[in-house]
Amino acid sequence: MPIYTLEAGQVVQGIKSKEFSAEEYISQLFERIEKVEPKVNAFVTLNKEEGLDRARRLDKKIRDGEQSGPLAGVALSIKDNICTKGMKTTCSSKMLESYIPAYDATVIKRLMAAGAIIIGKANLDEFAMGSTTEFSRHGPTRNPWDISRVSGGSSGGSAASVAALECAASLGSDTGGSVRCPASFCSVVGLKPTYGLVSRFGLVSYANSLEQIGPVGRTVSDVVSILNVIAGFDENDHTTTNSSKPTYSLQERKGLRVGLIKEFTEGADPGVSKMIYKAAETLEKQGCKCEEVSLPSVQYALASYYTIATAEASSNLARYDNIRYGFDMNPEGYEWNSYFARARSNFGDEAKRRIIVGSYVLSSGYYGKYYLKAHQVRSLLKREMETLFKKYDVLIGPTMPILPFKIGERIDDPLKMYLVDIDTVVANLTGMPAISVPAGFADGLPVGLQIMADQFAEQTMLDVAYLFEQAAKVQRSPEL
Repeated sequence: MPIYTLEAGQVVQGIKSKEFSAEEYISQLFERIEKVEPKVNAFVTLNKEEGLDRARRLDKKIRDGEQSGPLAGVALSIKDNICTKGMKTTCSSKMLESYIPAYDATVIKRLMAAGAIIIGKANLDEFAMGSTTEFSRHGPTRNPWDISRVSGGSSGGSAASVAALECAASLGSDTGGSVRCPASFCSVVGLKPTYGLVSRFGLVSYANSLEQIGPVGRTVSDVVSILNVIAGFDENDHTTTNSSKPTYSLQERKGLRVGLIKEFTEGADPGVSKMIYKAAETLEKQGCKCEEVSLPSVQYALASYYTIATAEASSNLARYDNIRYGFDMNPEGYEWNSYFARARSNFGDEAKRRIIVGSYVLSSGYYGKYYLKAHQVRSLLKREMETLFKKYDVLIGPTMPILPFKIGERIDDPLKMYLVDIDTVVANLTGMPAISVPAGFADGLPVGLQIMADQFAEQTMLDVAYLFEQAAKVQRSPEL
C-alpha cells in the first residue's frame, strides 16, 4: 500500500518508528498531486520546496531523538483564506492575487509547532462565498468521485484534496456549512467547532459572527488529532473562550439519545433521506436511542443566515478598494470614484451579489426590517436548539439535502444554489458544533450524515460520529 494513502495517525506512527521517512512520504504525495491534480484542481499554490525541507528537518529531529510533535510529518492542505507567512493567500480572488502575509494565522502556528507539514493552499469560492467552489478565480474544483460534478464549497479544495489522497488532512473555514458541505459531497469527515473554540486570527474575514476554522480528514480520528492541536484560547482573538485547553479522544459510548430532525429529511432528495434513516437505524443497533424531533423555526434559518452573512460580508469586503489591498492597476486617467468603482468591479459575480445584498439590508429604512429581524430569528432558533439539547445528546440529519450536482448546473440560479445550505446554516447561526460523516452512497454519489451537539459538547458529538463510523465503514477515497 502506498504511504500517501495512510491516515494522519498512521503517518505519525510510521515516521516516528522510522518505518519510512517524512521526506519519502512528502515526496510520494507530491508525485500523487502531479498525477491527479489536472483532474481535480484542488490546489491554488503548492509548497513543494519548503515542504520537503521541513520533512528533512523533521527526519533529523527524529534521528537525534528530539521531540517531534503529535502531528509529526502529517501533510496538510490549507484553505487559501487562512494566512500563511511567506506563502500566497489569495482567497481565490483577483483582489488578493499577489498577497503574501507577513504572519501565520494562530492555527498555522499551532500546526507547525505540532510537526505538521503544509504542502499547499487549497482552492475555494472567492472569499469563501459559495457552496460549490465554482466561484474561484482559479477555476472549479472537481469532485474526485465524479469529476463532472461539484466538490461542494466553499472549502471544496480542502475536501477534494483529502478525498483524492493528495494530503492526509486539511483546514477549511465554515461560515454556513463550508467545511461540512464539501465533506459530504466528497465522502470525508468535516468538523465545524463551537464558535469560540478555535482562533480565527489570521482567517480572512467573511462573516465574523458566523465563521469558524475547522478540520477535514478521511476519518474521525484524523479530525480529532487536528482539533486537539488547534483548539484553545488565543490572546489575538477575543472571541475564543478563556478556559482550559480541551482534549478530545475516541470513545464508543452506548445509550446516547439521538434526535433526527424531521424537517431536514422531509426536504431532502429521496435517496438522501433513505441513507439518513438507514444511518439512524445503524446508531440504534449500536445502542443509541433515536427518535424524530421537530425544529419549527428552521424554515426561517436560511433567510436569517443570508441576511446576516451578506451584511457582515459587505462590511468586511469594503477594505478591498485596490489601495489598502489590491492588484496592479494604473490610476492614470481616473478620478477617485471611477477608480474605486473600476477596481471593485474585479470582484467575481457571487462576491458582488453578496456585497450588494448586504449593503441593502444595512441601509436606512431596511436595517430594522431585515437585519434586526434576522437576529431575532437567530435567537429563536438558538432557544429551540437549547431546548432540544436538554432532552437529546445530539441531533442528526443529512448534511446536504441533495447529491453532488453537475458543474455549471446551478451557477445561473443563485436562489437554487443558496437552498442547498438549508441544513448546515443552523449550526453557524447558533454557534453550536457540527460534523459531517460519510453515511454511504445514493446513485453512486456520496451522502453525509450531519451530527450536531450543544455548545462545547464536541466530545459527545465525536463519540456518536466515531460510533457510527466504526459501524458503517463507508468507503473514503475513489479511484483516480
